[in-house]
Amino acid sequence: MAPRANWKGFLRLSLVTCPIALFPATSESEKISFNQINKKTGNRIRYLKVDADTGEEVESSDIIKGYQVDKDRYLEVTKDELENIALESTRTIEIDEFVPRSEIDDLYLVRPYYIVPDGKVGHDAYAVIRETIRSLDKVAIARVVLTSREHVIALEARDKGLMGMLLRYPYEVRDAAEYFDEIQDVKITKDMLDLARHIVESKSGHFEPARFEDRYEAALQELLDKKQKGQPIVTAKRAAPSNVFNLMDALKASIKGDKGPAAADKPARKNRAKPAAKRKAG
Repeated sequence: MAPRANWKGFLRLSLVTCPIALFPATSESEKISFNQINKKTGNRIRYLKVDADTGEEVESSDIIKGYQVDKDRYLEVTKDELENIALESTRTIEIDEFVPRSEIDDLYLVRPYYIVPDGKVGHDAYAVIRETIRSLDKVAIARVVLTSREHVIALEARDKGLMGMLLRYPYEVRDAAEYFDEIQDVKITKDMLDLARHIVESKSGHFEPARFEDRYEAALQELLDKKQKGQPIVTAKRAAPSNVFNLMDALKASIKGDKGPAAADKPARKNRAKPAAKRKAG
């Protein structure tokens, strides 16, 4: 079944408009997830909303939002007050400007969407906007209202369609200096740098996501398959890593033991669990 659109509306470049739909470009629904259950009864755990002081359950109709201004003091905000300031969605993504993709720091990237024509009309206008963006070799910056909040979105041509990337606002991006300022300035010898470069060159290749394997997900599925079949579960023994080493010796040992990118071409282990038709547990 095709996924449902997260948003439907219009894409506009000046006077050129077409109906569009936004679909999430990524998904984690295939990952194994767990439910919390009562060990004694095997029943699922249900969470109740209770008063932090009295411990009594609170009805949904009595729950409002509060902004904490002190340890035990909150500013109460009602649903009507929030709706009063909510941005009214025009259901239109209007392109404001075009910028080089290289100028968008990866820290600002949030979530990708596929943007497609909605219905049988407007494909000509959609193609004009798409090819205009492609020909400029830039991304289009626009705004879209999702769940009452306005988001900045960057549009770029992708194959026959458009991809929209939600962007963070500046206040959402932390200053790197707060984390990097205390990193010590050290001098790297030429010998060390040459050894490290040799390791990098031996491991160099091309980005091929099809070769990525989620080993933890595979191990989870294998564990569930064994438990379902009643097979014994063997606990793996793990050696504690050592934090004491000589950097030059480690670099030399890495070169001797490194097998390069060809190691990634080895066939996956035979007993790896096969993907299950239904991934969710519980």
